[in-house]
Amino acid sequence: MTRIGVITFPGTLDDVDASRAVRLAGAEPVGLWHKDVDLRGVDAVVVPGGFSYGDYLRCGAIARFSPVMGRVVEAAGRGMPVLGICNGFQILTEAHLLPGALIRNDHQTFLCREQRVRVESTSTAWTSLFEIGDEITIPLKNGEGNFVVSAGELDRLEGEGLVVFRYVGGNPNGSAHEIAGVRNARGNVIGLMPHPEHAVEPGFGPDSAAGPRTGVDGLRLFRSAIDSLVGA
Repeated sequence: MTRIGVITFPGTLDDVDASRAVRLAGAEPVGLWHKDVDLRGVDAVVVPGGFSYGDYLRCGAIARFSPVMGRVVEAAGRGMPVLGICNGFQILTEAHLLPGALIRNDHQTFLCREQRVRVESTSTAWTSLFEIGDEITIPLKNGEGNFVVSAGELDRLEGEGLVVFRYVGGNPNGSAHEIAGVRNARGNVIGLMPHPEHAVEPGFGPDSAAGPRTGVDGLRLFRSAIDSLVGA
């Protein structure tokens, strides 16, 4: 069975939800602690959301230097699939696994809502089961979700197809070009601000055409990773 590690830092909120998503997708979740010096033989890693180390200094700035992240950086360099969600996305940018940075929302307030996003790239380990142009609904909850990047780097991201998800129906936080998620050039590492792990089980997800709380659009990210590993 595919084994997917889920990291817990002091202040992490969504590690249990991410583990549940991994399990519902058909893989075995493996808990990883921020002080771990190895990845316990996992096949992929999820860096979940929350407020690692209380978001002191800057979101993700301290977590980036934790022992386990050193191993994640090495594994990502070898091609291991890595997914960063919300604070996990911030950590991956701080670790220079992904470009850009996440700063305070342009309206200076925390937001929590269901959010539509459009899939812009399927050439990643985490989106291979989507079609380009698919629109999905997953929860969004952040205070520092404003994706910023230099003009030249933004042109590169767009030109090289490194934007993975884009907000639909309005820009919720001021992100450049409505970017909700990006990938590395290899496609094994992606980060996004919305929370797919909160849209994996009927009765607990966003509303959908099937009825209230029935949305499970996030499950396909985790199944994509399993599919990419099984087919490798």
